[in-house]
Amino acid sequence: MVLWVFGYGSLVWNPGFDFDEKIIGYIKDYRRVFDLACIDHRGTPELPARTCTLEARKGAVCWGAAYCVKGGIEKERAAMQYLERRECEYDTKTSVDFYKEGDVLTPSVTGVLVFTSTPDKESNKYYLGPAPLEEMARQIATATGPCGNNREYLFLLEKAMFDIDHEDDYVIELANEVRRVLGRQKEKKASAAHLSLKSHFPLMHLNPLQETTAVDSR
Repeated sequence: MVLWVFGYGSLVWNPGFDFDEKIIGYIKDYRRVFDLACIDHRGTPELPARTCTLEARKGAVCWGAAYCVKGGIEKERAAMQYLERRECEYDTKTSVDFYKEGDVLTPSVTGVLVFTSTPDKESNKYYLGPAPLEEMARQIATATGPCGNNREYLFLLEKAMFDIDHEDDYVIELANEVRRVLGRQKEKKASAAHLSLKSHFPLMHLNPLQETTAVDSR
């Protein structure tokens, strides 16, 4: 038996488990969205991060990487145990067809496992749902967890998609908005530091006699 897993988020650049083959390609009728909360890696329960999940969308394609695990049931079990711990926010495992570059009608691999989340806030406590771009960017710019900050996750995904030559316009747009948020935060800090510095310098009052003397001496 062979296990295939499709990665579309951090698994693209950091699979973290032992695999035998990696193929770049895509799945159909899904698109990547940042609608899932992460409270134990890139965020906290108080300030959750926004990470990737998949949204069903007819006609869409989502590029990523498929990993093949061979070598027996023990190796597959170890990979699945690792993935289930890591992908604990995802409440659904879906079987999909995987296509390589140039494939149109016939998939290269069938029965590929992908971790997804139910888009329902009542049944899935980790589902945040969509939000305006600026709101998501502010959340991503500020969230931090034990494994690092949320913006690094987004920027690494942006780079990973560039590296496989299949950039995601949605990821790029969100990453650029996060950069704008960070830029504004930096400007505010610089302005506050400048005002604080000025407040430490007392006003200098010129002595009238000194001023007269200075004028008379010219």
